[in-house]
Amino acid sequence: MRFPRFTFVVCFALFAIRVAAQSPNGNINGLVLDPSNQWIVGAAVIAVNDVTAVQYTTKTNNEGVYVLPNLPPGPYRIQVSKVGFKTIIKPDIIINIQDALSVNFTLPIGAVLETVTITGGAPLVNAESATVSTVVDRQFAENLPMNGRSFQALIDLTPGVVVTPTTNYDSGQFSVNGQRPSSNYWMVDGVSGNIGISAYGVVSNGLAGGLGSFSVLGGTNSLASIDALQEFRIQTSTYAPEFGRTPGAQISILTRSGTNQFHGTAFDYLRNDAPDANDWFADHAGLPKAEERQNDFGGTFSGPVLRSRAFFFFSYEGLRLRLPQSLETTVPDLAARQNATPAMQPYLSAFPLPTPGLPDDVADGIAPFNTSFSNRGLLDAYSLRLDDRLTAHHSLFGRYNYSPSEIVQRGLAAAPLSDTSV
Repeated sequence: MRFPRFTFVVCFALFAIRVAAQSPNGNINGLVLDPSNQWIVGAAVIAVNDVTAVQYTTKTNNEGVYVLPNLPPGPYRIQVSKVGFKTIIKPDIIINIQDALSVNFTLPIGAVLETVTITGGAPLVNAESATVSTVVDRQFAENLPMNGRSFQALIDLTPGVVVTPTTNYDSGQFSVNGQRPSSNYWMVDGVSGNIGISAYGVVSNGLAGGLGSFSVLGGTNSLASIDALQEFRIQTSTYAPEFGRTPGAQISILTRSGTNQFHGTAFDYLRNDAPDANDWFADHAGLPKAEERQNDFGGTFSGPVLRSRAFFFFSYEGLRLRLPQSLETTVPDLAARQNATPAMQPYLSAFPLPTPGLPDDVADGIAPFNTSFSNRGLLDAYSLRLDDRLTAHHSLFGRYNYSPSEIVQRGLAAAPLSDTSV
């Protein structure tokens, strides 16, 4: 069966002074005090992204509190200054997806041109949320071997996650804290990544949009390729009200954006049957070894459109798969084909001929048929993201994703079955 569905996802985000619901961005807030622990009003606070050099500015209010909302995840350094006090710089602040960090500062008295750099201190923790969650960043994902370059294996490492068998009528792949597999909710860059039909093309328990938009091969490559993934957070319990559509896990995926430097990568993973032995049943039946191929290839290219303001990130991943199979079944014998009525002969002729040399004593009109073959699968995943810092308080990003996938597989039927997802 064929289910054409052209997915054109463009996400526009205007970053105002409040954090948007389900946004993948984080925020930093805290107090700015003087040496006598009194509030400093009107202190300038600047957060600088170390990879894009984009600055985010604010000032402390009448109670010495500052808030830096909607910060894209990444490495930052914060600079705090006020006339009559030394300037403090705190580097190496890492913001993960949907983080809410609290960082306080105490400014020493002195000239504003004097700078104090804080290089130590306790690790920053999310002290503003009771959410039970796990963050997996790009470096962790790239350093672990993953079959098919799909990050479900990383989700399985999260406490409370149990892998479940996927069937035509019960999809979802994993259960969290005892919830149904279709109770998990997927988001990509703050936008829903759920669909209402399984990869098998069957209206199942995900009819209401409770299934992730997996490829027809069952992978997350159609949501975001590993090379286009910045990081993701899986929340398993006590998450905030904006994540209340389903009671299972809330998986928030953040895709990569470009930087002030041009970067490119290329990869190719190949597996074939050259060193493999033949399947035992195929070898016992005298069948040749079926073809086995897994070729996963692609690359990325990113960089600035306007330095320190606008950036792009492009990624492509292709998968060509051949899965070996051996089959021992039965088909109509030659006598049944010849003696059938003219109206039935075209249907019987659609079956392959019996395997020669095997005893024709299975049943009346039925002969054995043994064969080896390979099921075919393919995937092409394209992704393009554009980011633009319009003003000091407004940003804009858009992402285009196109990831058609197809699988052609043979079961007990004579003709192969095809399933396509776009």
